[in-house]
Parts: sequence; structure tokens; C-alpha cells
Amino acid sequence: MTQRTYSLIAGIIFSLVALLHAFRLFYGWHVTIEGLVVPIWISWIGLVIAGYLAYQGFRLARMQTK
Repeated sequence: MTQRTYSLIAGIIFSLVALLHAFRLFYGWHVTIEGLVVPIWISWIGLVIAGYLAYQGFRLARMQTK
């Protein structure tokens, strides 16, 4: 697997994670892990971090083609 392919796949995966966080924020989905309710504000942090990592993955994949 080339570095370009790896970066592109990582960008796609992190985009999906960011999209799920955005859906949770928009629709107000509740997440419970072993009886503990995860606060909605956690998704804001997850959205920012996953969005940044997706951006970096796509940026690195694009740099490999030049």
C-alpha cells in the first residue's frame, strides 16, 4: 500500500467519524456506554478532531500526487 493510498483511506475514515459526530449533534442522538450517558458536548470535540485529521489525510494524499 502506498503512502498516498494510506492517507486517502485515513481521510475517508476520519470523514465518516466526523460525519457521525455531526449527525449526533444535529439529531440529538444519545450514546450510552455501559450505563454511562456520553454528553453531547463530547461530539463537538470529536467533530473538530476528526475533521482536522480528515483534512490532513486528504492534504497528504494530494501532496503525494505532485
